[in-house]
Amino acid sequence: MERLQKVIAYAGVASRRKAEELILQGKVKVNGQIVKELGTKVSPSDKIEVNDVPVVQEEKKYFLFYKPRGVISAVKDDKGRKVVTDYFPHIEERIYPIGRLDYDTSGLLILSNDGEFTNLLAHPRYGVQKVYIAKVKGIPLKESLRKLERGIHLEDGKTAPATVKLLSLDKRKSSAIIEIIIHEGKNRQVRRMMEAIGHPVLKLKREQYGTLSLRGLNAGEFRELTPHEVKQLRTLAETGKGWHRIH
Repeated sequence: MERLQKVIAYAGVASRRKAEELILQGKVKVNGQIVKELGTKVSPSDKIEVNDVPVVQEEKKYFLFYKPRGVISAVKDDKGRKVVTDYFPHIEERIYPIGRLDYDTSGLLILSNDGEFTNLLAHPRYGVQKVYIAKVKGIPLKESLRKLERGIHLEDGKTAPATVKLLSLDKRKSSAIIEIIIHEGKNRQVRRMMEAIGHPVLKLKREQYGTLSLRGLNAGEFRELTPHEVKQLRTLAETGKGWHRIH
């Protein structure tokens, strides 16, 4: 069950605010009856009409996508660059990315047309955790990594404690591979965290999101989430448990 104005907005008929105006003006019918109550909830089986024109409710879709580097996490780009939805040419539903990965960052991205699901996963208070693998310049000291674990001050506030592990190092090239687990979604967060301790990111990939991993996918490929996977993500977000390590 979803609020009537949300269903109208998600169907592309009007914005949420305009949909509310249409309801208050008596221009919306549910199962043949005029509805003027904004809190009204409807199910996919309900017949909705706006100005006597039927509203088609899209089937909810959920995709796991392995975003390549050099792709924008958006449905369109005013500079004409490639966007994630370019990889879904045969999907009729109007899907959009949940959260984002930077242009130069690769890895796991979820796309859906389910607004409630999007809000649940994207809101920082729900704490769905993300695992990143970063190749960084230089070899961080243990104390530097502990700063990240305790939380580090950025220009938009202090980060929540992270889990950080040094996976490998290359003294000859003066670089290291770091695993970092966060549950926030600040803009360019991992890159800014590493810059703050003096080890800028050379390459970044998101390998895990909650219960999901990239297993079986190559860059540019996607698959549909199973109902069980969708339910798992909802449960993680709603219970605040955040994540489950995949071996």
